[in-house]
Amino acid sequence: MPVSDQGVTQDRYTLIPRTLIFITRGDCVLLLEGASDKRLWANRYNGVGGHVERGEDVLSAAKRELREETGLIPDRLWLCGTVTIDTQESTGIGLYVFKGESKSGRLIPSPEGKLAWVPFAEIDQKLLVEDLNIILPKVLAMRVSQAPFAAHYCYDEDGELVVEIGG
Repeated sequence: MPVSDQGVTQDRYTLIPRTLIFITRGDCVLLLEGASDKRLWANRYNGVGGHVERGEDVLSAAKRELREETGLIPDRLWLCGTVTIDTQESTGIGLYVFKGESKSGRLIPSPEGKLAWVPFAEIDQKLLVEDLNIILPKVLAMRVSQAPFAAHYCYDEDGELVVEIGG
């Protein structure tokens, strides 16, 4: 199908693609504690990830972001879910959530914050980014053979995050 037939117009809903990656090692998950000077999620724990660049597929982008932010090359990495995040009237975020395993490799310092292998049993003791207490347990329980989940985030009239996870 030629570009002219793709139906891209300014009045259509547009998604900005991003990746979010959770790497496990044994009974720990790699989380990033946001630097205290970060505009978003300062001092909060999140997975690693970032924007999908022009010319990249989402898996390649996830591998690149993981390598840039942690120095790790995963033994395995797979898509666990997609999240559509409504942020404005016509533009949202398309978040591709990955899970991976890394049995070896040293972490490199990240300008994004402090990387830490957090034991599964201690996750609930950390100050997490607001949606992680919902999606992280789901991601950690997922196996390669499972179909990815689909979720939708929006904000209510008070600016509070509303998370809906499909079947």
